[in-house]
Order: sequence, then structure tokens, then C-alpha cells
Amino acid sequence: MTDETKNENETLAADIAEGAESAPADGETLAQRIVALEQELAAAKQETLYAMADTQNVRRRMEKELGDARAYAATNFARDVLSVADNLSRALDAIPAELREDDKMKSLIIGLEATGKELESVLRKNGVEKFVSVGEALDPNKHQAMVEMPVADTAPGTIVHEMQAGYMIKDRLLRPALVGVAKAAE
Repeated sequence: MTDETKNENETLAADIAEGAESAPADGETLAQRIVALEQELAAAKQETLYAMADTQNVRRRMEKELGDARAYAATNFARDVLSVADNLSRALDAIPAELREDDKMKSLIIGLEATGKELESVLRKNGVEKFVSVGEALDPNKHQAMVEMPVADTAPGTIVHEMQAGYMIKDRLLRPALVGVAKAAE
């Protein structure tokens, strides 16, 4: 062993001995410090879990909003197109039977009916569906009662007449049906 190595070993032994003498006093402080650090670690873990949960909730909310935006993007456009479909339907209903039999008008009527069917198909393809109202009980979430009609043999609150069809887009109401509701006969 060289003198240099011997001096290093003696210095190291002296440091260890000095640390051993002061260990009890430092031990209490060290234990307290360990407890404090463990508490800080637990708090940091809890904050991390909350932050991760919050981030996951934000991600889920954004995914839902994005999905809803995709699914219901055509809502305003569909409402506008429904008035066109209503007018086309009223026009077809207004054609008298004798004009329907006229050979000159037949191709025009067939074209209008085909246009109406194509319009219904396009609406259906985009998640817009007409729902049945006549014979159903009045549902204020889907129907707007316009008149009450005394009707025999029909339970009060039952829809007996539809003035304007109601539509759903996916699982949401697009437009309520305008209906006439049965009331108790006098």
C-alpha cells in the first residue's frame, strides 16, 4: 500500500466513526425527513392521478363533442330541406285525380313523385327519419298539439290528425310533429 492510499483509508475510517457518533441525533431528523418526503410523494402521486383523470375526462368530452358535431352537422341544413319536402308533398297531394289520369300530366307527376322519393332517401341516408304520430299518445317531447278534436271511441290525448310530419336526426328531435289531439266527446 502506498502512503497515499493509507491516508485515504484513515480519512474514510475517521469520517465513518464521526458519523456513527452523531447518528442518534441525525437519525431522528432523518426519520422525520423521510416521513415528510413520503407525504410529499403521496401528495404528488394523488395530484398526478387527478391530472390524469382530468385529462382523460377532457379527451372523452372532446371525442363526444367531435362525434356529435359529425353526427349532427347537417341539422340546420336538414331543417331547411324539410320545408322543401313539405311543399313538394303538398303539391303532389293537391293534384286532382283527373289530372293524374291525363297522359300529358302523367310524366310530370311521376317525375315529382320520384323527386320526393329521392329527397326522402337522401334525408334517410343522412340520419333524418320521419316518425309516425297518428294513433300515438301525445308526447310533448316529439309533438306539438295544435288543436283538440272531439272524437268518439278514441282515448283523450291520442293523436288523431297530423298537420305536419315530425322528424328525428339520429336520436334527437329535428322538428316536432304538428298534430290534432282527441279530447273527450261531449
